[in-house]
Amino acid sequence: MKKKLILDVDTGVDDAQAILMALADPNVEILGITCCHGNTPLEKVLKNTLRVLKVCNRLDIPVYAGCSQPLLSNKRNSSDYHGNDGLGDVPDPDAPGLELVQKKKGVQALIKMVKQNQGEVTLVATAPLTNLAVAVQLEPSLPKKLKALYIMGGNIDSRGNTTTCGEFNFVADTEAAYIVLERYTCPTTIASWEFTCSNSLPWSFSEQLFFIKSEKAAFMKKISSLSRMKSQSVDYQKEITAGKGFNSCDTYALATAINDSLITESENVAVTVELLGANTRGMMVLDYMELLGKKHKVTIIKNVDLEMFKQMLINSLQ
Repeated sequence: MKKKLILDVDTGVDDAQAILMALADPNVEILGITCCHGNTPLEKVLKNTLRVLKVCNRLDIPVYAGCSQPLLSNKRNSSDYHGNDGLGDVPDPDAPGLELVQKKKGVQALIKMVKQNQGEVTLVATAPLTNLAVAVQLEPSLPKKLKALYIMGGNIDSRGNTTTCGEFNFVADTEAAYIVLERYTCPTTIASWEFTCSNSLPWSFSEQLFFIKSEKAAFMKKISSLSRMKSQSVDYQKEITAGKGFNSCDTYALATAINDSLITESENVAVTVELLGANTRGMMVLDYMELLGKKHKVTIIKNVDLEMFKQMLINSLQ
């Protein structure tokens, strides 16, 4: 049987790479893609997702419009990194139109797809967690119907990339992140910001990757030009990734969802999200002392097999 995935995205450059990886794996079936505000406004997320699917000739995969704004937080985006359009500001005059987006709303579609495939769906969330939070409010039994949940978000060492101590996805909708980590008691795996940084790849590999002779590689090279330039700046390396290299954050969550044997080191711990701190709002809290009394613990990824991950990236673009 193929592994059934639902992707919840805010399609920027790394979401695009993650989608390409899922599409390239013959053992994966993508039931649908739900879109959320985040890296760029929802309408652009929808356009970007369709652009990625078009490159792979997979516009048959249903795309749904989810939440356009956070539950309570102020709306924010990552235009400084991903570009104003979310895909490096390289317009495509032949991009698919929004008429291809499904009429059914994203949250309702998510609930329906999980119900129709109880116990079989792995949900991969690489966006702010608004859609997931709304879904569990509408359908409290939803987490019990999932096979697993994989999240790219949060941080494990209080190192922020958006605020002093906050990672973008959790800061972009802090209340949603809190709800998801409280209510989703299915097997949950988290690829944190610091983990992706410490497992980033040499810049020389990214050059090798994007010079693969294929339409998909050419697409990724084009849309990632801005973010690669930003990532290689001295200030960005110093402040954000501590001198590391090419980091396709969301792709780590997707890769481990496809094949969890990729994970070489992890730990299980109860987590929550700080809602009130002046400097720490949006920070993921790891309860090593077990003071929260939570029974549900998540898997925090610490390291992955980078050679296997490299091969998955190469396969995704061939």
